Amino acid sequence: MDEDESTRLRLVPAVERASIILDIVSASKRYLTVSDLARETSLPKSTVHGLCTTLLHLGLLIRRPDQTFVLGPHLLKWSNAFERQTDIAAEFAALWDQTDEFRDSVVSLCILDETDVVFIAARQRSALEHFTVRPGMRLPAVFCAAGKAMIARWPDHDIHRALKAFPERLTERSITDVGEFLEEVKAVRADGVAVDVGQCQRGVTNFAAAVLNSLNRTVAAVLISVNSEDLPEDAIREFSASARGLATRLSQRLGAELAG
Repeated sequence: MDEDESTRLRLVPAVERASIILDIVSASKRYLTVSDLARETSLPKSTVHGLCTTLLHLGLLIRRPDQTFVLGPHLLKWSNAFERQTDIAAEFAALWDQTDEFRDSVVSLCILDETDVVFIAARQRSALEHFTVRPGMRLPAVFCAAGKAMIARWPDHDIHRALKAFPERLTERSITDVGEFLEEVKAVRADGVAVDVGQCQRGVTNFAAAVLNSLNRTVAAVLISVNSEDLPEDAIREFSASARGLATRLSQRLGAELAG
């Protein structure tokens, strides 16, 4: 018996079934009855009726006048408590402690403050020759991969509104206007990873991906910074995958529901 099977045998069946019902109700595009839930779960109708009655009593479901169900208000209390109790910087540090990746890079956690990227945490196993990261450091979001990753999730009209006054370039490789930025945004949306090559600091390439919370809203970005503006294609693919993977793991720890 493998570990997954052993763990499953220790689950309390009623709790597991109640969780399955809540998942089905939350994911359904239509309102479901007891009969619908019985078909979806392959459970006896009497069992589903008893589970739904308990969930109604606990405020986890609400019964509509047509005898269908929607999620109840008690779930919002849990959601709010989860948000209060989740410290994104602590989760970032915990993930770092669990991996031995990123040996030749600096990995940072960044948030947006209007159109600036603010570094709130950083971890490194080797210092970068060209790029010193410290908590509280700010960079224009349009040049930094972390800012590109987060702003790419905005609608285009919000981007135009926010970037009416475009910041001065940091290096000769920095983009110069909102048109160039929107071209980069298209690539970020397609790949899920933003890259800036020497746009923030000469001699440094940055890779970033957005971090989502339990409401699937963008709350931060992870940023991987490496020495060199001339990386081979296989290294670019590897660092891009690492940024995407780290952001995915952190988002899942924050309760995000990610497709695939």
